[in-house]
Order: sequence, then structure tokens, then C-alpha cells
Amino acid sequence: MKAVICTAYGPPDVLQLQEVDKPVPKSDELLIQIYATAVHSGDRRLRSLDVPAAGKLPMRLIVGFKAPRQPILGVVLAGEVIETGSRVERFKVGDRVYALTGMRFGGYAEYACLKETTCIERMPHNASFIEAASLPFGGTTSLHFLRKVNIEQAKTILIYGASGAVGSMAVQLAKYNGAHVTAVCRERNFELVRSLGADVVVDYTKPNYDAELTTYDAVFDAPGKIDKRMARTHVAEHGKFSSVAGQGPARERKEDLTFLNELFEAGRLKAVIDSVYSLEDIVAAHRYVDAGGKAGNVIVTVAQTN
Repeated sequence: MKAVICTAYGPPDVLQLQEVDKPVPKSDELLIQIYATAVHSGDRRLRSLDVPAAGKLPMRLIVGFKAPRQPILGVVLAGEVIETGSRVERFKVGDRVYALTGMRFGGYAEYACLKETTCIERMPHNASFIEAASLPFGGTTSLHFLRKVNIEQAKTILIYGASGAVGSMAVQLAKYNGAHVTAVCRERNFELVRSLGADVVVDYTKPNYDAELTTYDAVFDAPGKIDKRMARTHVAEHGKFSSVAGQGPARERKEDLTFLNELFEAGRLKAVIDSVYSLEDIVAAHRYVDAGGKAGNVIVTVAQTN
């Protein structure tokens, strides 16, 4: 099968399209033909070893010294089950599924094997593979961190990085919970973020933009790049602050995918897609994400649907 191999740590050019052995499912695994994946922060961070200097050696010891031990990156996938192991009970051949692969990665390939007990679920019935690939990373990450700020009780929330893969989901999920949403993003993304439910939008590129902000029941730093001391000044008394920075990966929960399905099928959640690349153009896709400024998800198509 075709797969993109991360041959070393470094710039996007370390990614190479190669022929590798097609995986064989174990008794508790599904063999999935992948139609779409995405370029997310976990992929590019591992590819570039983008961690603080003190963390580079420990990271190499964990994931591989000269290159990732799991050379096929890709933390999300959307595709079709084409074979099941003898002990698989919840899924059958022909099921359209989407998943978070976690530290197994493996999304940048034509096929992947996943245990049925991992964070995998049938796709929303009204979603394309491209749309489905845009949902799990931002959706489950947002749900994880919004729980930390008690979004169900918060009447107001400030979301930094509101136009990114995580932020665009956080805006929608916060609005679903009834919060008044103030979103921080670039001015060029104002229309997008308003369409997702933001009540107030603020351009972080303006001088002294921070002065436009007040205090909120919840403050969420979706990209993990905000000065935490500054951000905490906008947390109201008894309010809560959460940031993806320094918190480790969000907990992957299958029930979160089920919840995202319900919202998408009901029209309460939108897939936010910046651009679509082919697997052959994976280097260009990573260059684009590295440049910053994307709005939503950068999707990679692996195979064409019938």
C-alpha cells in the first residue's frame, strides 16, 4: 500500500510517499481503507520535534531517537471497514467510520488497523469522508478542555484562537451549551467565526486588542500560545481558565465521537475545512500548516470514493 513515511525529524520534506506492507488485522481489530485524514498539531509537532529544548531528549527516547518509531503519522482518519477480526463485535464490513488513532498514528496511509475498543465510531450518516475527518481532533479536544472550565455552567466564555481546528469547534460547542461567546482571531476570519455562533469577535493583530476584553466565566486558550498570565486577568471571580499548552493530549473518548455524531446529524455542528490536499501533496500540506494562519482543518484525501 501507499503510505507517507516520516524519515527523520525536521521540515516537511522529511515526509516521503513510499510503498509499504498492507497491515493485517488481529482478532480484535478492524482493517480500514482510509479515504481522508488531516494535518493536525500532533502530526506536525512530532514530525518537527517541536517541543521545548529540555523535552527533546525525553521525547526522542519515547517516540524514537533519530525518527519516529511509528513512521506513518496521521492522528485522525475517516474510511470504510473492509475486514474484521474474529473477536470484533461492534463493527462490520462496509461500516463508514472515523477515528482518533492517538500515539499509534497511521492515518497517512491507504489502510490502517485499529482495535474496536479505541476511539472509533461510525461516521455521521450525512457526513462525507472529508467532513468526518475534520470532526474528531478538534471536537474531542474542545470537549475535553471545555469540561475543565465547566462550560455547562458558564454563561460567558472567551476563546482564543477561535478559527483554528480546535477553536472553531470550541465556539460551536460553547454556543450549543448556551454560553455567550467572545472569540479572538484574525479579522479575515470574523465572518467564519460569527457563522459558527460567536457573539463578539476581536482581532488579536490590533494593538492593545486585550483592552477590548472584559472578564468571563470561562477562558479557553485553544492554540496554547497565549500568555497565561495575561489570559488569567480575564477570568471572572470563581471562573476557570484552560489551555491546551502543557496539559498533554486530550483524553480520547468514544462517547465524545457519538456526541459529535448527534450534533452533526442534527445540523448543530459544522465541519470547518480550510483546504484539501492529496496524499501525494502531503509535504505541501505540512508546509501550509507550518506557515500558520489556517482556518479550521487541513484535510488530506487518501483515496477517491465511489
